[in-house]
Amino acid sequence: MEITERIKAFAAKFNEQIDAYFPMPKTLDARVIEAMKYSVKNGGKRLRPFMLCETAKMFGVDEKISLPVASALEMLHSYSLIHDDLPAMDNDDLRRGKPTCHKAFDEATAILAGDGLLTYAFGIISSDSLQISPQIRCRLINMLSSAAGSFDGMVAGQMIDLAVEKTPISEIENKEAVIERTEELKTGRLLRYACEAGAVLGGASDKEREAIVDYSRKIGRSFQIVDDILDATGDEKLVGKALQKDKDKNKLTFVTLYGLEKAKQISDNLLSEAKSALDIFGEKAAVLQELADYMGKRNY
Repeated sequence: MEITERIKAFAAKFNEQIDAYFPMPKTLDARVIEAMKYSVKNGGKRLRPFMLCETAKMFGVDEKISLPVASALEMLHSYSLIHDDLPAMDNDDLRRGKPTCHKAFDEATAILAGDGLLTYAFGIISSDSLQISPQIRCRLINMLSSAAGSFDGMVAGQMIDLAVEKTPISEIENKEAVIERTEELKTGRLLRYACEAGAVLGGASDKEREAIVDYSRKIGRSFQIVDDILDATGDEKLVGKALQKDKDKNKLTFVTLYGLEKAKQISDNLLSEAKSALDIFGEKAAVLQELADYMGKRNY
């Protein structure tokens, strides 16, 4: 099966099991559950859950075990998108071609829905119903907290991004270091978690885990570069949100820093290096290597 079809098949299966996480109460709090469900089910390629399950599978872990962890990751990812879209942040009206949470509901409900999904993620991983040892569950919780948080995590990356957005590009020192750090924290941390969590579930050795982390970091940086390229040259109907926003805000991105051609070359080089990082796994890593090629060619 080609990687595109494999991802689509996984997404369809993933989407089928999401409803079970959102039983609807018949009380006034139902609105926030509805908003949470709306945001999680609002399309998406499910790349992070796919990466987690495929990495775990490489170590012989059954999808029945990895899927709840992948679901928790997607809950947390969806929370970050809800909050990113808020007027105080990126102020977006569309996400994946549909109204953002605060547009479909209202701003207060969107904030609460994001809060709800963030906390739900940790509830899912810590549940006794998971067929995972308490030690592994604790490690996964600690890793996810770090990836999402204020100290070297996604919250820190968002803060850097907001600070840089308010500073003229000409006044930013060490532009390359700033943009790479922003990517590492804002975008790269959850992609890293997806791969590293799969390795932890599979009992990977230190050497194997380091290779997986190296792969995920290269993938993450390329992912952000492709996002920057799509913002400059993509099709709004395919991407599903307003484009050219980086240019309008005079924002520091890989494209504004390097130009389109060099940014594309850097992305291609990173993906090649990511594939090489998996050489120690041989044929077991075939799907993750194909995923690297897919990441570089995506148009949304």
